[in-house]
Amino acid sequence: MAHHDTQLVRTADGRDLEVLVTGPADGLPLVFHHGTPQAAVPFGILERPATERGLRTITYSRPGYGRSTPRTDAATTATVGDDAADTATVLDALGHDTFVTLGWSGGGPRALACAALLPGRCLAATSGVGIAPPDADGLDLTAGMGPENVAEYAATAAGPDALTAFLEEHGTPVLRATADEIVSELSGLLPPVDRAAMTGELGDYLAAASRHAGSQGIVGWRDDDLTHTRAWGFDLGAIEVPTAVWQGTEDLMVPFAHAQWLAANVAGARAHLVEGEGHVSLLMRMGDILDDLLSMVRR
Repeated sequence: MAHHDTQLVRTADGRDLEVLVTGPADGLPLVFHHGTPQAAVPFGILERPATERGLRTITYSRPGYGRSTPRTDAATTATVGDDAADTATVLDALGHDTFVTLGWSGGGPRALACAALLPGRCLAATSGVGIAPPDADGLDLTAGMGPENVAEYAATAAGPDALTAFLEEHGTPVLRATADEIVSELSGLLPPVDRAAMTGELGDYLAAASRHAGSQGIVGWRDDDLTHTRAWGFDLGAIEVPTAVWQGTEDLMVPFAHAQWLAANVAGARAHLVEGEGHVSLLMRMGDILDDLLSMVRR
């Protein structure tokens, strides 16, 4: 079992960020931005191939998840871009300058934020099964999404109070689920390839990450949804850091059209649109994803 170092990092505005670090101390930092709703817990499926490649894996719980303090401005003005500033704070605390980053699902926009807003430090970024921004021109955000996510987007559009009520009713069971229960809770979002993947270690990780995400109730999940659906705070078309977009054709959580849109609109993006993979099953290609990420680093 890999050794994990957990610490709380204090931000300039007095919040705590829960940070989990594993891998070689002198390794190139890999900042992993977890999905929605998740938090920082050990993730061997990522950490083992990362360590094999000499990477030091750093993941932190976004505000409101795990032990990380919620943002006071989440309901009104917080943006996805603010998470790039938190990432810089974490790296400063750990004594790291440059890094590469991988964001998964709800973490995808955060990886793109790091590429856009930390160009001197972020050497390469990958958005894995990540969502497109709310102002994506010509994209119907919910077309092709499973019914649970369509309902969640509708609740988000109705405002913070409606979203809070929706997640307290429909989200709480997901945050308390075992690995087996998660599959049934998310049934409308899982094509067969994802159901098959959500067994063993990956299922255990997703359940542990969801349970830890719910340590403070639904606040982290709610605030993620709110920041996903307002302007992200940076220009995807101006990104100069090498960036990749990974997505599977069978994804029902984040429709394939999102990846196609990002591939066309993130400046210089390298697209890996994989036939037959889903939202979760693509995680099993982690070695390929990390090799691609490292190949983008300008040496």
